[in-house]
Amino acid sequence: MAQSNDDADLAFWLTRSIGRSIGLNFTTAMEEGRLAPSGYAALIAACRACPHSAACQQWLAAAGGPNGARRAPDFCPNGPALQALKPH
Repeated sequence: MAQSNDDADLAFWLTRSIGRSIGLNFTTAMEEGRLAPSGYAALIAACRACPHSAACQQWLAAAGGPNGARRAPDFCPNGPALQALKPH
């Protein structure tokens, strides 16, 4: 059974890593005005509340690093938002 991710640091790194795996750079997104700091915090909060942190870590291990995936896994609550933040 998956457990809730209560670790804010883990949620930060999972969010960042999922973004990187699909080609999203959060710093660039904020510099370009596509993402506000409050929006970034909301993404991390959603990740922290997600019960799939173990599955997320497994997905990341299989994704192959930065730009290793086209989109976030289907179970990721931030998937649609992360996809929308990618540069087009």
